[in-house]
Parts: sequence; structure tokens; C-alpha cells
Amino acid sequence: MNKKKDFQANRVLSYFKAEWVTLAAVTVSGLIYNIGLLAAPWFEGRMAGRLVDILGGSGTFTSMLRLAVCYAAVTALVQGARYIKRFCVRRFANDVNRRMKRILYGSLIRKSRAELEGEGVGSAMTKAIQDVDDCVEGMRKFTTEVFDTGVALFAYAVMLLSYDWRLALLSMLFPPLSFLIAEKMKTVVQRTGAAFKEASAHLNAATLDRAENAVTYRVFGCENERQSAYEKELSGYESAAVKANIWSAVLPPLYRIISMAGTLLIIFFGARNIRGTGWTSWDIAVFTTFLACFTRLAAKSSSAAKLFNAVHKAQVSWRRIKPLMHQAEADEPVPALSAAALTATHAGFAYPGGSNIFADMSLSAQPGQIIGITGPVACGKSTLGRMLLCEYPYQGSLKFGDRELSSLRPAELVGMAGYLGHDPELFNDSIENNILLGDDRDANAYLRAVCLDQEVAAMEDGLQTRVGSGGVRLSGGQAQRLALARTLCHRKPVMILDDPFSALDKQTEAQVFAHLKELCRDSIVLLISHRLYLFPQMDQVIFVDHGQALVSTHAQLLQSNAEYARLFHEQEGGASNEK
Repeated sequence: MNKKKDFQANRVLSYFKAEWVTLAAVTVSGLIYNIGLLAAPWFEGRMAGRLVDILGGSGTFTSMLRLAVCYAAVTALVQGARYIKRFCVRRFANDVNRRMKRILYGSLIRKSRAELEGEGVGSAMTKAIQDVDDCVEGMRKFTTEVFDTGVALFAYAVMLLSYDWRLALLSMLFPPLSFLIAEKMKTVVQRTGAAFKEASAHLNAATLDRAENAVTYRVFGCENERQSAYEKELSGYESAAVKANIWSAVLPPLYRIISMAGTLLIIFFGARNIRGTGWTSWDIAVFTTFLACFTRLAAKSSSAAKLFNAVHKAQVSWRRIKPLMHQAEADEPVPALSAAALTATHAGFAYPGGSNIFADMSLSAQPGQIIGITGPVACGKSTLGRMLLCEYPYQGSLKFGDRELSSLRPAELVGMAGYLGHDPELFNDSIENNILLGDDRDANAYLRAVCLDQEVAAMEDGLQTRVGSGGVRLSGGQAQRLALARTLCHRKPVMILDDPFSALDKQTEAQVFAHLKELCRDSIVLLISHRLYLFPQMDQVIFVDHGQALVSTHAQLLQSNAEYARLFHEQEGGASNEK
């Protein structure tokens, strides 16, 4: 428990602390590997010297063989440590990636509908996938280079200084220049990286839009226009990607050239050392060792410079996701709330900076009542339903029992209200699993309640028929009824149903409504609909129009509200003419 409390999801250091066991293995294996790397130039120098001795007649092949065997054994040990280190680093990166995405997803799904809509689907996807991956990749490279570069640079530098400290200091003037250039490029790398992230978010949003609305664009002949718009987003993405990635392609070779410039000094002054006219006296073995050691130091230093750019890119991603990186509390168990009255006193709603959608609504609904909600198109019917879920802030007072809705914890709201929106939101799973959601019940009872049992029985796999993504394998009416069956299976004291019968014929709608009344006799049902011929059976009606939410009975509204009467009689007349 203490470790969980100490972990701070919005601090990078916490992710390193959480993986200390894996990082300990990285440390041990990394030290063995990088210190062992010093053996390579030493052996190479000794073998070069032994070869000169053999050619001069003062050495033996056996001594060369012993050196070669020892070199191979040490190399095997070093490479084994390298494998362990890389495996542990990858394990560290995978664990951090999983932890970050779990935290970020937990933050996203707990955002309100308004916040998610403001975030944008494309931006949310980019943050949830690409930004986390880039951030973790920067952490992985940092962890790797601490040993592959930091420890190795120090070890190589000590070895060079032990052979000729003057020449070592002179030749090592160049690698720091690559570090300086990498730091100076920080602003460019971060600016182009941020632009690339934004372009990626826009492209993700455009891709989703084309996939979701492909049929609509085709039917209305807008495919060419949408294709042009998509190509524009794609071109913007490609341009941003080129600008962001060109530096990662151009800079590393530049870092390597600058770092390796010291080899010219080593060749010049090293030759003088061999001739005995330099700062110290060398043989060919020492010269070979010194040059090989510096070459490796230069290569490592150029990698360190490249690391700076990778870390800069990771910083861009971290700044984007940091506001979402907060540890979500464990989901509370959903309490089983008892039936109670739902009351509204002068309740209303308005978007920030806008006029009232409706105001001054007062309502008293008892368990077992069905409240019809209707009004002209775009009058705020669905907004009223979501307001009762506290997805939007409301004015006035809304109470369930004696408790204000805004004071309820999220788990209590889930236990209080069930919701069925316009879209069925079905899972790519079986019909049975879409209804039960893991509960141990009889799915057929709820299929009968929505008049879908016979149609499901006629399907090849019956209850195990997979509905496809979003219910694509079902008709509109079937998908709507299946979603309603799921909602009825998980009944709550308050049931908010947004136009649940829009895809049904009137006969089926009447049957389903009768079953709804029976199953929800202990619940308050708020039924949002623009089809009014069932409204005479409602206990109360909320009519939303011109910024008002009038609450009355169907009969009273017919007498007191001309607009409601007109809408009802137009539908009633249509029904009579059809007959």
C-alpha cells in the first residue's frame, strides 16, 4: 500500500523507482558489459604486438593462440552481459509502457462527455498511443545509454589518460562539441516534434471520420470532397513527419564526424610517440590500443549526442500527456440503491456563455412512473437526459430521495441511473454477452421483453451469434432492441431511455412498451421520444420548447399547450390516414 501511495503518476522519476528490481539487473549487467568492453582494445593491442613479434621471429604462435582464446572467452562473457542488460531494459520499457497507458486510459474514461468532445478523438488517440510510446522510448534510450555511453565513456577516458594524458586531453576536445551542438538543436527538435504530434492527431481524426461516415459520403456524392480534405491532412502529416525526422537522420552522422576528428591528432602525435620523439614512448601495440580505445569513445560520445535529441522528443510527448497522468482511484463497488423519488426544483441547464436550453423545471416522479420527454427537434431533450446523469452541470436542484445528484459519488450515480442513448453501442461479441455483460442470468427473458427472441432463435448461432463491431451484422431495429434488452437486464432505480423505439414499427413498439412497464414497475423511467402516440399512457410528460420544460400530464398539455397539441394531433392524424 505504501508503494502505491508513494507512486506519483505525473512524475517520471516514479516510473524508474517502481521498476527498481529490473533496473538493478540492468545496473549489474551494464557494469559488467561496459567495463568488459575495455578488454577489446587491450587484447587487440596485445595481439597486434604479438603479431609483430612473430613476424620478427621473437614470438610464438602458441602465445598468440592463448591470447585469442582468452579474447574469445572475455568477449563471450561481455556479450552475455550485454544480452541480459538489453533484455532487462526492454522489460523495463514494456512495464513502464503498460503502466503509463493504464493510467492514461483510466484518466480518459473518467473524463466527462464535454471534456472528451473538447479533447478530440484524434488527439486522444495520439496521446494514448503514440505519445506514450515516444515517451517510453526516450526513457528506454536514457536507461540504455547511462551504461552504454556514460560508464563506457568514463572507462575509455581513464584508459586513454593512463597511456598518454596530454594526447588524451587533446583528442578528447572534439566529442564535447557534438554534445554542445545537440543541446543547441533542442529547440528545433522539440518544435518540429510538437508540430508532428498535432498533425498526427488531425490525421487520426480525419481517418476515423472517413471510416465512420464512408457510407454517408458515398450516398450524398461527397467522396471526392472528403478525399481532397483527407489528402490535405495527409500532406500536412507527411510534411510534419519529414521536418521532425530529418534532424534524426542528419544530425547523428554530423555528431560522429565531429567526435572522430581527434583520430587525426592521434595518428600525428601517436606516430611521434612510436618514433620516440613525442610526449611518451610507445610501441605498435600501445598505439593500436590507444587508437581503438579512442575510436570506441568517439562512437559512444556521438551516441550520447543522439540521445539528447531522443530525450528532447520524449519531453514533447511527456508535456502532452502529463495533465492526464494522475492515478485514478480504484473503482468503487456499485452500491445497490433502493427505489426513491426523483425531484427537480427550478432545475435548468445552459452551456457556458450561452442562453438557457431550458429553465425552471419542477418535477416529482415516484417509482413505477413513466415520464415522457418530448419537444421539437433540437430543443434539448437529450441534454435533459444527460443532465440527470450529471454529465453536464445543472441549475437549481435535482434530488434522488433526499440527496442532491451533484453530491453523489460516481459509483452511486452508476448505481442510481441506467442510460440508453441514441447509438446502441454494442460490443463485437455474442448477443448473449452483449446483454448479460458477465452476469449469470437468462438472456432469453430480456430478448422476449424486446420482441427479439424469435429473430435470435432463427439465427444460425442463436444467442452466440456475434453482432460485429457496433452491431454491424444486425438491422437498425435489432441493434436498438438488443441495446434495450441490455439496459433492462441491468435495471436501476432511474432509467433514462433516449428514443429507444425510433427504429421500430408501431405494433412492436406497443408490445415492447407494455413489457417495459412490467419490468420497470419499481423504477422511474424517463422516456425521451419524438413519437407521441404512446404518451397518453405516460404518468407525466415533460415538454421542452423555447427554453422551458413544462411538466404536466398528457391530457392537461393537450388543453394548455397549443404546440404540444399540434404535434400530437399531426401524428395521430398520420396514424389514422395510414389505417
